Amino acid sequence: MLYRPLYNTCAQVNCAQSFGGDSVERDNTSMDPYEALKLRNQVCFPLYACSKELIRRYGPFLKEYGLTYTQYIVMMVLWEREKVSSRELAECLHLDYGTLTPVLKRLEQSGYLIRERSGEDERLLTLTLTETGKELRKKAVSIPPAIAECMGLTMEEFRTLYALTYKALRFMEHSGSKD
Repeated sequence: MLYRPLYNTCAQVNCAQSFGGDSVERDNTSMDPYEALKLRNQVCFPLYACSKELIRRYGPFLKEYGLTYTQYIVMMVLWEREKVSSRELAECLHLDYGTLTPVLKRLEQSGYLIRERSGEDERLLTLTLTETGKELRKKAVSIPPAIAECMGLTMEEFRTLYALTYKALRFMEHSGSKD
């Protein structure tokens, strides 16, 4: 079995009291069969809530440059590669074409990238970073440290969170159905 609730693998459980994140010890023998359905026992909920809050925290920083969070992560890929296909971008960001198309159009209108049909496959777009897009990178360099400060983690905690999150993502990408 791939998923085993924490409370089945140890004598006591730490769970979030009233969803606030405070550890509370629970005795394994008193748990009912529906304990796994409690929100406070789900790893997905704090990941979801934290992700939502983190993206909200990006808002004021990105607004200064006229970007949404999705536009920002597209730009981060382009800052790394300067030229990428729409397929590579979609895979890298775990986004579908329907989500990407309006984002790419807006970034092109802003002058940050150029969209061109691929010579090898007409269905694909080649996305190229412009000089304006490169200039934006110089301005956006202050965003990651400001966001890191908002998280209240030590560097060691940040690295651990990063490593575990990517470990779980890689596992899920390479196992089972993606329905």
